Amino acid sequence: MHDIASGPQSPAESPAEPLAGGLKQRHLTMLGLGGVIGAGLFVGSGAGIAVAGPGIVVSYLIAGALAMCVMRMLGEMSVALPASGSFSVHAERALGRWAGFTVGWLYWFLLVVVLAVEATGAAGIAHGWVPSVPQWAWVLLFMVVFTGANLITVKNFGEFEFWFAIMKVAAIVAFLVLGLLAILGVLPDTSPVGLTHLTGQGGFLPGGWHGVISGVLAVIFAFGGLEVVTIAAAESDDPVRSVSRAVRSATFRILFFYVGSMAVIVTVLPWTAQRAGLSPYVTVLDSIGVPSAGQIMNIVVFVALLSALNANLYGSSRMVFSLAERGEAPRALLKVGGGGVPRRAVLASVAFGFVSVLLNLKWPDSVFLYMLNAVGAVLLFVWALIAVSQLRLRRHIQAALPDRLLLLRMWFFPWLTWATLLAMAAVFVLMLTDDTARPQLLWSLGATALVLAVAGVREWRSRRAA
Repeated sequence: MHDIASGPQSPAESPAEPLAGGLKQRHLTMLGLGGVIGAGLFVGSGAGIAVAGPGIVVSYLIAGALAMCVMRMLGEMSVALPASGSFSVHAERALGRWAGFTVGWLYWFLLVVVLAVEATGAAGIAHGWVPSVPQWAWVLLFMVVFTGANLITVKNFGEFEFWFAIMKVAAIVAFLVLGLLAILGVLPDTSPVGLTHLTGQGGFLPGGWHGVISGVLAVIFAFGGLEVVTIAAAESDDPVRSVSRAVRSATFRILFFYVGSMAVIVTVLPWTAQRAGLSPYVTVLDSIGVPSAGQIMNIVVFVALLSALNANLYGSSRMVFSLAERGEAPRALLKVGGGGVPRRAVLASVAFGFVSVLLNLKWPDSVFLYMLNAVGAVLLFVWALIAVSQLRLRRHIQAALPDRLLLLRMWFFPWLTWATLLAMAAVFVLMLTDDTARPQLLWSLGATALVLAVAGVREWRSRRAA
């Protein structure tokens, strides 16, 4: 294992990262709060309610607790070893070059594929507002704007995400307040609801615990995005303290936003009142008389999609830059512009993003669907490697950097780390038994096996050359 006290780079002889700072504490805090609040919550939560009923609250508690534990582990390692490669660097230090290579490239592939979904989704909403502008033109506009913002300075990324997060958090808080007032019967034309909708229509668990578990599978991937905080921390003014504060402030609040929203939704209305293809937030706002609820949520989802697009472009560029810095990607990607931005890494990521968008627009049900399935379960693989890395690195961090460990440490180590790994293993097994989730898992396993094979060949060649 590499000497962790030598710095964030894996090979001891590697140069320090030439990326410029510029992200403030407020940027990281809001990135942590808003980065995970996306279309998966505002729209995708309806699928979870359909299978779990009011038990979706328990589903979100389980999925959220798992995400919080992973974030805590990642935060612990990132406080000790802040690096733009984040968990890829940690995996390399803990398990070897093959692990850093595998998790880094898988995560990069995940981000640039999902980027296409976000760009296309935002373009679809904008096209609905201005039908005279074709959808492809909106995609081009969004990609150009955010590419330009990411090419200038990292502060631009931080400012975009700060204000996007403010808008998303404000929308969630407003929804929670309105929902609570509706439950209490304070709003005009409303009466106290009580617990009627939680106990009627089949009870709190109409699908039993099987429905709750199915709900977990439907919502767990909505928590993806928290990882970008630790990637961005390397470009903050004080990486060690910034990531510690961001992780502490984000985890419980995010769980509150998610679980609180679901509790309001299934309390205000019967879970059977949700309509397929319509955001449950819209259904609730319509029921309590909020005018133009559909358009309001369209704006919120639009902002959420653009925010995710911006964050994914940033995260993918920094991940591939870190891979290049460690010799796991072409060295040409190390070129850094005058503003301390890895411009070639940004352009490489957005170029593949453009390809993904074109595939999504042209063949959404064939070629792009296969790509999307191939990254469907990658987030779980990333989380699993984060947990294993933390198990391996904890005692070394404690020996070399005990002061940093005091700033942020994993709860109940090592028992909770092991419990988190077992929970992720259980999710993998459940995905295998679920007809909807199985194709995603199998395609993702195939993509992972392919990257692992490349990593193995590189390792074999490296040893032969030595």
